[in-house]
Order: sequence, then structure tokens, then C-alpha cells
Amino acid sequence: MNRHWMVISIALVAVLLAACSTLSTISSTHKGTIVSIQEKTLDLPAKQNLKGTSFGNYEFKAVDADAETFYGILPLKFKGGHLAADIILFAPAAFFNLREVFPLYEIDVQNGVIRYKEKATDVWIEYKPKPEESARAQNYFNARAAAR
Repeated sequence: MNRHWMVISIALVAVLLAACSTLSTISSTHKGTIVSIQEKTLDLPAKQNLKGTSFGNYEFKAVDADAETFYGILPLKFKGGHLAADIILFAPAAFFNLREVFPLYEIDVQNGVIRYKEKATDVWIEYKPKPEESARAQNYFNARAAAR
């Protein structure tokens, strides 16, 4: 009977780990930038809880009065420690939580880049979305607008 409870406990821990979310602070280099991340629209700077994912992405649309609309996908970090724990404890959990958002993002609409970092003291890492990522995000938001 102890083995039965151990399996249930491990499964419960895996489910809880899969539901983890990260509070991200998203800022902009320009005042008045508005960003939409999937179903949410935020006036920047803002804080937003975003769940970890293994297969999904967070498409975004950033609007600044002085530049063209900027589309892309938030860079995500790989959680290697979670993969190891999932393999050891409960392999199916690997399908839910292998990537998560960074705690800090900065969107620069005018230059078409997004910067991210782990800690406030780190140096920004700059990422320019690939054309196919921008197109996918634009298609996502266009489909949402057409559905309304």
C-alpha cells in the first residue's frame, strides 16, 4: 500500500510543477507602449503571470505610436533540471513544463527587438524575432481579430 501512495504523491507533485507560473516584468524603451500577449493586453511597464510550457509559445503584439506594430514570440528558457526530475519521478510531466518565461523583458518596438534577462543585475540579451515567428504571431492576432 505504501508504494501506491508514493506513486500518487509523485503524480501530484508533477501536476503541481506543471502548473507553475512565473511573474514576468515587461517594460519598454518607449513610454506608451501597449503589448498583447495571447489573451491579455498590457500597458507597459507591467507584471504578468505566465505559465510554463513544453510545446506552446507566447505570441506578442507590441504597439507604439512612433513605430510599426511589432510581432514576435517571447524568448523562453529551457528548464533542464525539471526535465531530469520529470524523467526520474514522472516522465509524462515532461510534456507540461520544460520551458518558462524569463522574469524580465524589455520590448523595443522601434528597433524590432525584445530583450530579456534572468536577474535585474544581468546584462540584457537581445533577440530579434525571425520573420516566420513574426508572421506566426501576426497571423495569430489577425485570426483573433477576425473571430470577434
